[in-house]
Amino acid sequence: MKKVLVLEDESSIRSFIVINLRRAGYEVVEAESGEEALEKLQQHSDVRVALLDIMLPGIDGFEVCRRIRATNSRIGIIMLTARSQEMDKVTGLMTGADDYVTKPFSLAELTARVDALMRRSGGGEEESNGEIRQDPFLLNTRNRTLEKNGQRIKLTQVEYSIMRMFMENPGKALQREEILDLVWGRDYFGELKIVDVNIRRLRLKVEDDPTNPTYITTVWGYGYKWGF
Repeated sequence: MKKVLVLEDESSIRSFIVINLRRAGYEVVEAESGEEALEKLQQHSDVRVALLDIMLPGIDGFEVCRRIRATNSRIGIIMLTARSQEMDKVTGLMTGADDYVTKPFSLAELTARVDALMRRSGGGEEESNGEIRQDPFLLNTRNRTLEKNGQRIKLTQVEYSIMRMFMENPGKALQREEILDLVWGRDYFGELKIVDVNIRRLRLKVEDDPTNPTYITTVWGYGYKWGF
């Protein structure tokens, strides 16, 4: 069963999300506080996607996201926010979220985002059995891991998908729209900003100097290139 955690303190919104996700074939674990969500995740280690509201009593959704990412890089995380300010979206992504949805959102949109993350977090097709080596990097496509100079780099599922896309297209300039299609899927509803923030987060992990990137370079007015 595909299992999703829904963290939302407003019971009416939470019930609406839960009912519709169950109709879409998901098993749902509910939480109304950040503390409860973290406890539920310990009890349900097979949760593959978490929907986290940002505005919560006690610890907020950003902090829940940080704590999840400290121990789990594979779970998919979507931030739910009633605010549309740019900083909320960027902050959520930089703390380790894979995606964000701004309230009010349509059921079709939310389900499509959950479906996409579920596929990337292990609910989709098996990866090919092999490796991609581009020194100093080694990408293992069987266990979905990345090493740099023999040291493991912890990646989220989205970051892994971006790295695989880059390493399969060395030296090729990729448009941001093309990256969005390849990584998030052609049916993705979101904004191009999600590409830029995930690239920024990935550079912090793979670059020797993220302020002067040499591996993931910007092609101004176009997109990005894996610099080999």
